[in-house]
Amino acid sequence: MAGHSPPPFFKRGPAPLAKLVFFVTVSLAMLVSDLNMRYLDGFRQGLSVLAYPLQMAAASPADFVRNASDYFASLVRLQIENKDLKARQLKGAERLLRLDQLEQENRHLRALLEAREKQSVKSVVAEIMYTAKDPFSRKVILDKGAQAGIEAGQAVVDDIGVIGQITRVFPMQSELTLLTDKDQAIPVMIVRSGMRAVLFGSGNGLMELRYLAANADVQAGDRVVTSGLDGVFLAGLPVATVARVERDQAQAFARIPCLPAAGVERFSHVLVLGHRETLMPRPVEPEPVAGKPAKGRKARAAKE
Repeated sequence: MAGHSPPPFFKRGPAPLAKLVFFVTVSLAMLVSDLNMRYLDGFRQGLSVLAYPLQMAAASPADFVRNASDYFASLVRLQIENKDLKARQLKGAERLLRLDQLEQENRHLRALLEAREKQSVKSVVAEIMYTAKDPFSRKVILDKGAQAGIEAGQAVVDDIGVIGQITRVFPMQSELTLLTDKDQAIPVMIVRSGMRAVLFGSGNGLMELRYLAANADVQAGDRVVTSGLDGVFLAGLPVATVARVERDQAQAFARIPCLPAAGVERFSHVLVLGHRETLMPRPVEPEPVAGKPAKGRKARAAKE
């Protein structure tokens, strides 16, 4: 149509190259001015504050996955460490118990060595391996036998007192009958009164003084030691302590149970004492001289 101008929308503006040059120039100017005057810092900070929730929302899925994986990895690692620590704790407890047992055995062995030095006879340290097969007897098996010089009849002690006596000997082992065995007896003496007696095993972990009169001078708490009259046990070795004295006027003898002084049924190492020196023989009674009357029974026999 003649005289009709196109709408503003279709009007052509500046050339694209001119626009590019203009915006590039404006951008450079703004960059240079911002670099020198810092007037866009506030705008930049405000923009970052407005964009922070969007950034957090965008990063949340990745953070959740990463945190979940770290959590489960840490949980698995802690479970493994906990299991390892429990295993170490059990090993440490076992080692501690073994060390405690070894420490007790060490103290007992030192006490045995000290007791060995005090004895005037040759002795051998032995270890209790196991008990005898008979459940009604108080017998144990030692790890030393005839090859170590052990013989039947030898006394066995610990660092406190008498434990028992060797009853059978094998090449590599030997049998020890404890004082508490019902068939075991030992001659003893009461320290306080000097009274001699015989101590028998009762078979239940205790011992008993038998065949003492009901009015015998025995009290609870009296110490009982070996008398040495049997020629096997050295004199003065602790054996037992009187637990109580039961007197009954209707009975001729008192009942006197005793507690062992030594660790008869506790420790695992013992000391086997050698035989004491042979006692001198009894002196021979002189024959009556002719022309002189004999004394005592021999004199009566001479008269008859």
